[in-house]
Amino acid sequence: MPNTLNPAKADEQLRVARQLRLPQRNQPAPQRMFLLSHPRLSASRPLAQEMVAQMRTCGIAAEIVTDKDALTTQTFEPGDMVVALGGDGWMLHAGRITAEAEVPVLGVNLGRLGFLAEVQPTEWRSVFKRVCAGDYWIEQRMMLRAEVWRDDQHLQSFDVLNEVVVSRGAVVRPVRLETHIDGGWLTTYVADSLIIATPTGSTAYALAVGGPILPPDLKNILLIPVAPHLSMDRAIVLARGSTVTVIVHMDHAAVISGDGAIEHPLDDGDRVIIEAGPHSARFVRTQDPNYFYRTLMERMGKNPAAEMMKNPHT
Repeated sequence: MPNTLNPAKADEQLRVARQLRLPQRNQPAPQRMFLLSHPRLSASRPLAQEMVAQMRTCGIAAEIVTDKDALTTQTFEPGDMVVALGGDGWMLHAGRITAEAEVPVLGVNLGRLGFLAEVQPTEWRSVFKRVCAGDYWIEQRMMLRAEVWRDDQHLQSFDVLNEVVVSRGAVVRPVRLETHIDGGWLTTYVADSLIIATPTGSTAYALAVGGPILPPDLKNILLIPVAPHLSMDRAIVLARGSTVTVIVHMDHAAVISGDGAIEHPLDDGDRVIIEAGPHSARFVRTQDPNYFYRTLMERMGKNPAAEMMKNPHT
């Protein structure tokens, strides 16, 4: 006799699952805000000054920071919040520096796309009012930790929010990337590079090379090769908790990079170990959970190629 689930029980399980996905609002109002102003965006500093004035009228201490290295884990205290005024790269940096201290980040989009930001420059006052009242929720996003080893020597560790990329250097020749999952050999990619991405990173470099889009609340790692030659050419979504080991084989320069901001040269035989990091980035959200799909469609529509397809004769 087939083991079928009672329809009423199935409906109840679905209802519970949906309930668990609802965000928990009624968060504590921030006690102190650091406004991380992008030094190369002319609109950032004046906007930050306006925000400081409003925060102080609400009784919240506020400080403008323009040096991206000025904020560290030791800077933060309970009740802090960071407001990142810039593009997605600025949000990635803010997410990395606040993750260990569990400080939430509110993104104000001053960049081109703004996949990660919550606020557009014209709407910040209403959003800040809600944040000051505790009417927001925290979206936790998985990060990756990468370790670089040369024989038994540990060379470097770093955490990323988007992706780790193991790739060829300046020489236009593919590298051989021996790839293992949880200690078992998967394949050896012969490619320009291999992207190891988080769900957040699935809408970044991984998307540009044809990878799948993952919802940001997942905890899975995405593998996708770039320009593979006669080797595995499909993206793979790994099970939660997986560990990826990449052993580099080449007779020319190779490099590992993280979030497009961290870089380290690699030698033949170097090992890169990537797994879910111990910390999560925390983003402030005032929208409903379906914001991700709306934002995705809006941003994809801003792609110049998409605009040309809408108006091919312009």
